[in-house]
Formats: sequence, structure tokens, C-alpha cells
Amino acid sequence: MEYVLKTNNLYKEYGRFRALCGLTMNVPKGSIYGFVGKNGAGKTTLIRLICGLQNPTLGDYSIYGTDNRSRKITKVRKRMGAVVETPSIYLDMSAEDNLKQQYKILGMPSYDGIPELLDTVGLSGAGKKKAKNFSLGMKQRLGIAIALCGEPDFLVLDEPVNGLDPQGIVEIRELIIRLNREKNITVLISSHILDELSKLATHYGFIDSGKMVKEMSAEELEAACRKCQRLEVTNIRALARVLDGMGLEYKILSDSTADVYAKPNITALTNALSAEGCELLDIHEHDESLESYFISLVGA
Repeated sequence: MEYVLKTNNLYKEYGRFRALCGLTMNVPKGSIYGFVGKNGAGKTTLIRLICGLQNPTLGDYSIYGTDNRSRKITKVRKRMGAVVETPSIYLDMSAEDNLKQQYKILGMPSYDGIPELLDTVGLSGAGKKKAKNFSLGMKQRLGIAIALCGEPDFLVLDEPVNGLDPQGIVEIRELIIRLNREKNITVLISSHILDELSKLATHYGFIDSGKMVKEMSAEELEAACRKCQRLEVTNIRALARVLDGMGLEYKILSDSTADVYAKPNITALTNALSAEGCELLDIHEHDESLESYFISLVGA
């Protein structure tokens, strides 16, 4: 598998505070990589490092196979676009003028691509409007448009839906998916709004206290969070014997509950448990969410 970003045992310290603690992560090319963690877990610190805004204390990382200590890393970063924390826009300038300013910074000789860029982010009718009159969602989309100047194929977004209303969240989500599918842009998106992230991410990295807890694909997460029947009984050992006898896959959760990854025949199950001197107290369908899975990983 080809990776756009790889970090190796990355540390970042601010005085005595350690923001990153041996972080190793791998962002596959073509993915929407959900970088999941609590506030203060180290998400923004990692983004600052890979954008070249800060240097790691220890460890290293590579972008498109180029090591961060290489002289070529500055050139490689031109393939990146980023919105770190808040969109970097000039409020007293129009959307078009904001993009022209970014074109100048990048040394791009022509403004011909600006109309298409505004259309891509859904601001085609607001190019002449000053950014200070934009809604929060429009400012976020303008920030993404600025990050797309120079036609990057790796987009880094730090909490892009934070503070947006439901309509704004849907618009940003659809934009990210469209950029990924239609323009083949790899997206690294940090967020703590897990329900929203689960609707677009293809891969996940779960970070806690500056450490990578787990990396997995959306398919692996779906398997881990798959639907099951949650049973509560008076004798968990008796339940295990019955489920083994019925050839059903299950997971013991406590001394009274278990998840069964099938829909057993309730009559047959109840009779078998009764023969073991065990009573079925409750049964209901359970579908673990990304949020509950994250909580189970980090214990918070």
C-alpha cells in the first residue's frame, strides 16, 4: 500500500509538556483518514509538524516518501493544502481577492482557475462578497478553497465542522467526499465529532495523550462495531456452554452479559438455558457507535 504520510516514533515537547509521545501513523494514498482524539490529545500538534510550522523534538516523518529532514521536503509540501484550527482569510477582502492573494503567495501567474475553485467549494455566487459577511460555513469553505490553490493532492483539515450548524456540517462533508472521489485528493481530517466523521472516513487513527492507540480501516471498524444481540442472564457460564453447543459466535462482557453475533432462536435458546438452570433476563439488538468504540479504546 502506498502512503501519503508516515510518521515514525514522533515526539513533540513544549518545555516539560509532551504533546506527542512516540506517535506512529500511516495515511494511505486516496483515503479520507479520520484522526480521532479528545481535545488536547495531540491532533493539532501533529498537523503543525507536517505542515512545517514546527519541528519535532524526536522522531521523523515522510510525505510522499520524502523525509522531513530532506531539503526536498519544502517542494513536496507544495502538494499539500491545509486549514489549521481556523481558516486563514482576510475578512475585509472578497472571496475572489482572498484567492488572488493566495495565488500571489504561491507564485501562480494566472487567476484563471479562481472561478472553478469557487464553484468547487460552492461559493460561485459569492466571489465579490466580503468574507466578513460570510456565515461560519461559508468561511470554512473559503478556507478550503484557499487550501486548494495550487491544486494539492493532499488536504489536511483540522476540525473543519467545529461550530457549524447542521446544514453547514452536511455541506462540508459533501465537499470533502467530492474532493476525494472526483479529484483523488487524500484527506487527513482531525475531529472529535465522531458521528459525523463516521459518515465519510475510509481509515481511522485513534490518538490519546500523544500516542496512537489504534489504526484501522472503515471496514475493520464496521466489523468491530457490528450489530449483535446483547443478552443478560443469571449464569454467564451456562450461557457460554449453550452458545458453544449452538455454534454461535459471542463475546462475554461481564458476569451477566454477552454479545451474540447472530439472531438465535429465542425459544430454543430459552429452553437450553432453562435446562442449564439459567434464566434469560433481557435480550436486545446492539449496534456499537464510533463514539462508544472510541471510549472503549481510551477509557474516557
